[in-house]
Amino acid sequence: MRATIGVLFLAAAAFAADSNYNGRWDLTTVTPRPRGWWVELNGVGTKTASGTFVSAFAGDRNTINEITVENGELKWVIAPPQGAKYVYRAKIEGGKLQGAMTREGQSTPPTPFTGVRAPELANEKDDGSWKAGKAIELFNGKDLGGWHALVSSVEMKWSVADGVLKNAPPTTDIVSDQNFWNFAAHIEFRIVEHSNSGIGLRGRYEIQILEDYGKPPNSHGSAALYSRVPPTVNASKPAGEWQTYDIRLVGRDLTVVENGTKVLDHVNVDGLTAIANNANESEPGPFIVQGDHSNVEIRKFTVTPLTK
Repeated sequence: MRATIGVLFLAAAAFAADSNYNGRWDLTTVTPRPRGWWVELNGVGTKTASGTFVSAFAGDRNTINEITVENGELKWVIAPPQGAKYVYRAKIEGGKLQGAMTREGQSTPPTPFTGVRAPELANEKDDGSWKAGKAIELFNGKDLGGWHALVSSVEMKWSVADGVLKNAPPTTDIVSDQNFWNFAAHIEFRIVEHSNSGIGLRGRYEIQILEDYGKPPNSHGSAALYSRVPPTVNASKPAGEWQTYDIRLVGRDLTVVENGTKVLDHVNVDGLTAIANNANESEPGPFIVQGDHSNVEIRKFTVTPLTK
């Protein structure tokens, strides 16, 4: 009987230890392109363990194919439709997730990462109590002052002419020198046929810019919270016309107005998207303008901090 109780006790202890991996984690890693990762784990230590991960491939919130714990070490696997599997191994050390990623069959060194639990931010809602501060013009209409390259090793092919900021892809994304927490942003932009760009909020959450006029809304379409929440309608304009985004972010409470139409109404931002250049969700972060995909032009980028 004592032996049976001992076995049950050890099994319960092991399950409790395994379940400590459950939850949402913000992952910081070191890659040539500064990048934040994000993982959500559920049911670790059981046969029904499941989870999702950003970012492994296609810029999506990828479904994890396999989750196991071996000798206290967590392992999760993502298997792309084509190509080698991504294998992640980690342990909780000092309250943080310490691990590394490898790709099966590749000789490159593992990519290390450190994870902290994602903050809830439940106490911050866009409830009408936030006051507008002094508006800041992030684009001065003259040059790239206030912005820098996301990837310093990539040729910087951004320029300003006639009061318009534009890129010449392929090039790097650009990042604002200033960081922001809660804010309202007004952005005026223009794209050409087949354009694909985006605006990164706090350097973590992308509002998609896409030339998809007249198409049904989807989570990868114009004004979507990329790969997470589709707009209620596609309010984009045809290529070549100036368009506007008015974006409010308070905590995780996000509202987007596209060309005068509210398309995201107080939606919850539940984790990083693939544009993320940092994973510090409890800290202010910069704006990112995506320039590595295709053409985008900007003539106005005004940010108004929101405070109590």
